[in-house]
Amino acid sequence: MSDPVKMIDVSGKETVYRSATAVGCIKLKKTTVATIKERGIKKGDPLTVGEVAAILAVKKTPELIPLCHNIPISQVDVTYSFKEDRIEARCSVITNAQTGVEMEALMGVTTALLNIWDMTKYLEKDENGQYPDAEITGIKVLEKRKGA
Repeated sequence: MSDPVKMIDVSGKETVYRSATAVGCIKLKKTTVATIKERGIKKGDPLTVGEVAAILAVKKTPELIPLCHNIPISQVDVTYSFKEDRIEARCSVITNAQTGVEMEALMGVTTALLNIWDMTKYLEKDENGQYPDAEITGIKVLEKRKGA
């Protein structure tokens, strides 16, 4: 029989500065990346929407990951860099808390990338309605820090 599921007790831990940065990429057709750069996406700017969605996702992380602590978020920063056929997103999160913000950073970067996919999917579909080129990859924590 497995152990019961429980949230870890962090009440005895000191409140300290903590930060985490997560990264991920969305591979798209070269023409889709060019259309994003030219601000030609029908729904609007997917980078701006992705940034706002990432901030919201960071704040809602404990609602989606049941054993994640609800912690105060001090700052969320989302940045993008372009390659010919992909966009890399980075999400950095800062808190002063008893536990870290890795899950929040991962949730933020993933949500940013999913929103880019949603806003560009009409350009990515093939004649059968499939997405042969679109792919989200490389989601990971780049760095986490604890203390000053």
